Amino acid sequence: MPTQPLTPAQALAKAEELCAISEQCEADIRTRLIRWGISRSDADPIIDRLIAHRHIHDRRFAAAYVRDKLNHARWGCRKILAALAAKHISRRIATEALDNEFDGERYAETLFRILRTKARNMERPLSRDDRMRLARFAVNRGFETGIILDTIRDIARDIDID
Repeated sequence: MPTQPLTPAQALAKAEELCAISEQCEADIRTRLIRWGISRSDADPIIDRLIAHRHIHDRRFAAAYVRDKLNHARWGCRKILAALAAKHISRRIATEALDNEFDGERYAETLFRILRTKARNMERPLSRDDRMRLARFAVNRGFETGIILDTIRDIARDIDID
């Protein structure tokens, strides 16, 4: 049984509650409003009000998103930037958030750990196919080719020493 569409006032209250729970971006809220049965013409004033009251702030959202994906999901920079672009966050805001949160040493350590864990199940010494598997895995996680190749070289050397 389909639910009744929300009124604009109900949708605003629900959106404010959602924004109080976690950071939201304008695109995500707009999508939810439409899913809740709010017309595009009614959604614009709701979005404007949420922005005016600082419930939605794309810079704050981008910073929280980058922090979460770097530290918890262990994504690479390329995947994070692509995900923010999909959420209609400007390239400038996304790059700024990434620059503020990025720690090169920790980033390299994160890649080393996830690839080292993946390599544990592979035969020693690492075959060319195993190295390619590791590289594809890291590319899919959004890491850059240069750091991937360096890290795989380090892991292969460590495995050979073990």
